[in-house]
Amino acid sequence: MSQTATRSSFDSLLLRPAELVGDEDWTFLVLPRAASEKLPRRGRTSVEGTLNGHPFQATLEPDGQLSHWLKIDNALCVAAGVKVGDVVTLEIASVAAELEPEVPPDFQEALTAAPEAKAVWDATTTIARIDWVHWVESAKQAKTRNSRVEKACDMLASGKARVCCFDPSGFYSKSLSAPQAEE
Repeated sequence: MSQTATRSSFDSLLLRPAELVGDEDWTFLVLPRAASEKLPRRGRTSVEGTLNGHPFQATLEPDGQLSHWLKIDNALCVAAGVKVGDVVTLEIASVAAELEPEVPPDFQEALTAAPEAKAVWDATTTIARIDWVHWVESAKQAKTRNSRVEKACDMLASGKARVCCFDPSGFYSKSLSAPQAEE
């Protein structure tokens, strides 16, 4: 699929999540379904584009409704001169090559401690690594997350290059969704 085929332009409302985790201030928006349908995946998908004319690269998150949402950091909001409640104009297209996922510290530590798992991890595709990270991060409870980190290392060490039985769109399991917007 070419970048041209995935290109979309749309306006969207800039929202603040009802619950911010940590000190980081951020906003988000939900893509219109028509824009999301042009993208190559229902799961995490890397895009490049502009927000009110200011360039960015980001990874869209699935919203569990066969669409995506975009987390927008404070720096991009400042650069674009936008704030919560503004309607912003976006132009996006999928990137030629997916961005490498940021591996959470607990998962990275477990991979480093398991050389067989790390070797398979290093040999997998970027898309597979995105799905592994997504599976770990989509756990709602610490106990589940810890179990997934352990299981991921076991599966990788046994030669399994892709996480199985995980719906990266969240549509079938309803495990993923856009943040709840502040009212």
